[in-house]
Amino acid sequence: MRQIILDTETTGLNARTGDRIIEIGCVELVNRRLTGNNLHFYINPERDSDPGALAVHGLTTEFLSDKPKFAEIADTLRDFIQDAELIIHNAPFDIGFLDAEFALLGLPPFSQYCGEVIDTLVRAKSMFPGKRNSLDALCDRFGISNAHRTLHGALLDSELLAEVYLAMTRGQESLVIDMLGETAADDAGGAKRVMLDTLELIVLAATDDELAEHEALLDGLDKSLKGTSVWRTHPTTEDASATADAQIA
Repeated sequence: MRQIILDTETTGLNARTGDRIIEIGCVELVNRRLTGNNLHFYINPERDSDPGALAVHGLTTEFLSDKPKFAEIADTLRDFIQDAELIIHNAPFDIGFLDAEFALLGLPPFSQYCGEVIDTLVRAKSMFPGKRNSLDALCDRFGISNAHRTLHGALLDSELLAEVYLAMTRGQESLVIDMLGETAADDAGGAKRVMLDTLELIVLAATDDELAEHEALLDGLDKSLKGTSVWRTHPTTEDASATADAQIA
């Protein structure tokens, strides 16, 4: 499975009023592994950045003046993300800007060229309701160092988001990918899907000691969150069955 973590920097907050993209960073994951096959552009937006945006990304009009215009990188970007699953933090913002840039070139919307779009901000809000879920906050929560992030940068932010996404989704999906091994990696260019019904998963029941350690871990999570973790608000099938049996008895 091929996934692209994507981020942009822009001259301002509203593509509909003429703000433009000035930087694009894409980080490639194949079967949940970083490949190093990344894509990065600085782009001449042919306009100045708003003061607030400039304070965030630090990319001056002078620095961008000799960089390619969006029209010059559009084909390369489109080919790179073709049919891949996109992972974006606050996806409507970036997709809105990319759709606007493609519209200026008379092209179909950017979102027509990629596969599914996963919004990690939506996922984070579901996992950590009521908490701060900015990229910096998620890096802190998952123990990912972002000390080198003094200004926003599309490629750096994509690299950090890749680590955050892998931490957010670590679990059964990674087990399945590991079972597929190198064969799946060879077929990744074709974006083949995993046929779960063909896999023979070995299920090992937890011991009493392991169950006790699990409960202690959840207690620690509840304490750090100052609330109830998602793993306790969504009981497992076994927990639900046990509760049902107890009610019937």
